[in-house]
Amino acid sequence: MKVIEVAAGLIHHEGRYLIARRKPGVHLAGFWEFPGGKREPGESLAECLQRELFEELSIQVDIPVPYQIIRHDYPEKTVELHFFRCAIEQGQAAPVDCEEIRWVLPEELTQFRFPPADQDIIDALQRDAKRASE
Repeated sequence: MKVIEVAAGLIHHEGRYLIARRKPGVHLAGFWEFPGGKREPGESLAECLQRELFEELSIQVDIPVPYQIIRHDYPEKTVELHFFRCAIEQGQAAPVDCEEIRWVLPEELTQFRFPPADQDIIDALQRDAKRASE
């Protein structure tokens, strides 16, 4: 089975993370996600993330910092999600290639329907937030 490499941004600002809802007609339509997309041939994961965030949200981010890698098997494909922490360097996030966007606190993430592959990241972000507040 083919493995699809995806770079996803944990874009943070003032304790909140930017999440985006997937458009109708795409894989996992209607689910919320951390924005990003598939790596193109010859592209590094950081370059992929920067390109995807510009295409989807019209923003430029600072240098992405690797956070966690999650591999998840769906019936039709396997995805390897490379999550990076980053912040907006230029632009105002707008839902260019997604249904809508929201800034949410880590503890609010469980109120949104995310793909199964994102659950470990949500748990990790909530643990990090809890540790930071102790």
